[in-house]
Amino acid sequence: MTSAPVIPRPAATVLLVRDHPHPQAGRSPVQVFLQQRVTEMAFAAGMTVFPGGGVDATDRPDPHRWEGPEPRWWAERLGVDVELAGALVHAAVRETFEECGVLLAGPDVPADLHGQRADVVARRRSFAEVLAAAGLVLRADLLHAWARWITPAGSARRYDTAFFVAQVPDGQEADAHTTEAVRALWWHPAEALERWQAGEMLLMPPTVRTLQEVAELDESAAVIAAAREREIRPIVPTLRREGDRLVTVLPDNTAFPSTGLPGQPA
Repeated sequence: MTSAPVIPRPAATVLLVRDHPHPQAGRSPVQVFLQQRVTEMAFAAGMTVFPGGGVDATDRPDPHRWEGPEPRWWAERLGVDVELAGALVHAAVRETFEECGVLLAGPDVPADLHGQRADVVARRRSFAEVLAAAGLVLRADLLHAWARWITPAGSARRYDTAFFVAQVPDGQEADAHTTEAVRALWWHPAEALERWQAGEMLLMPPTVRTLQEVAELDESAAVIAAAREREIRPIVPTLRREGDRLVTVLPDNTAFPSTGLPGQPA
């Protein structure tokens, strides 16, 4: 008897970008923030990923603490219903705060929110409660849609993930203070891809493809500009057996071994 496919869980991930001079002249200064997940994680264990995670029950945006495009605008942009669109944006901002301490909010983010961040991570307080207590509003205008990836059918855990990009607000720094990652660093995309090609970094197909796209741009402002022009359609890879290995195949027929190691055209 064939079991029914797992229904993808909504999730959000954020490409934090900044400009930092590359040591080699003529190479793009764009950097992205990447985290290597701990090996105990149920999904993507040991993989290097962008900050993010699943939508949870607390991701209900408060219209009084929201600045920027409204959920209805995001629904049209992402191709989802209004309620889910608001939850995805809320989750993107919450997860970025939880995982790397960057808070996409305003008008003036306090310098020290370590205690509040710990409360949100431990679920002692909701993210909405932290925003309200600090007199802050969620800045949806600081996010820009990049893509939407859906885990292949047949996977034990599936996610329908909205990918966003954002520049780190002035005065804030991304950090590695999360129990979900063993390390977190800023990377020039081309260098991360070189590590992946050498088998020194595990990357999932959506991460590889996103890094390849960002690596072609010459500054973080260009990444934001490109995001505004992108058409967002669900990207649904498929799984295929090749001998004794399972590969993930993208719609353009690029195949990646399911180990997260380098891929090649199929």
